[in-house]
Amino acid sequence: MALTLSDVDRFEAARPRLEAIAYRMLGSASEAEDAVQETYLRWQAADVERIEVPEAWLTKALTNLCLNQLTSARARRETYTGQWLPEPLLEGDPMMGPAETAEQRESVSYAVLVLLERLSPNERAVYVLREAFAYSHREIAEILDLSEAASQQIFHRAKKHVAQGRAGATSGGTGIEVDQAAARRVVEEFLAAATSGQTQPLIELLTADAIAVGDGGGKVPARASAFEGALAVAKFLRGLFKPAQAKRDLAGGSPDLYATTANGGPAVVAVVDGRVFGIMCLEQTREGIVAVRSQVNPDKLERATERWAAGGFGTPVLAQAL
Repeated sequence: MALTLSDVDRFEAARPRLEAIAYRMLGSASEAEDAVQETYLRWQAADVERIEVPEAWLTKALTNLCLNQLTSARARRETYTGQWLPEPLLEGDPMMGPAETAEQRESVSYAVLVLLERLSPNERAVYVLREAFAYSHREIAEILDLSEAASQQIFHRAKKHVAQGRAGATSGGTGIEVDQAAARRVVEEFLAAATSGQTQPLIELLTADAIAVGDGGGKVPARASAFEGALAVAKFLRGLFKPAQAKRDLAGGSPDLYATTANGGPAVVAVVDGRVFGIMCLEQTREGIVAVRSQVNPDKLERATERWAAGGFGTPVLAQAL
């Protein structure tokens, strides 16, 4: 049946929430957009007049699409070149969705998105719907065709896995929420240490169990396994930020380094001629920087480049840095 203008408007009103759900479920903005578009096609083909609660119908259709995507994604990621990291979203990206509560902000943090990769598809779906969007267990049960008790059990299990991962990564601490000004201070201090040519300033910023990992997707060189421990991470970062012609050739020029937030945390953004070449997400705790995660896979930086073109990210902390 052809959709009326009202039916289309109803879907478009739901689109931001659907995209935010899909992004948390999939960890990929492009895959989230595809899932939402497929949901629209299903909405277009449905007998809309017989759907009593359109928002619930749309959420169920989207969630099932994401569950199917997650199942196939697991197989693809087993053959992925190097480390797989989520696609970071820059400050102000509407796909991050609601951020009124600490739980909502935490659910889209880069550190938690990494941890969600360890969950089963059902665990991830229940966690996202409950923690980030405050769906009741009765609603989640209807969406996932579970019993309410099963939804509660899956949520508690998923939340436990995420909490254990966070505790292990932060020495018992939690991430610190930052605004743009605080993020810039963190990044300025980090870049000053990283470009000093010495390891000790970096070691002083890092926790003892800090890690560094990158995702190049086989298209940009990135180490296949993480650097672990403050000394190893500091040595890696010292070398990474040492200027070299080979790095400029790889990036297509000498990048400007900006300070902003990605997924709510401090981030270094490397920009070459208006193109985002890399985003380095810093996981900051009260003890120091516990993780440095770099996304340099160009396929996962297209949305960031589009947002960058819209402007509003200020001046670089370091110009022509490498």
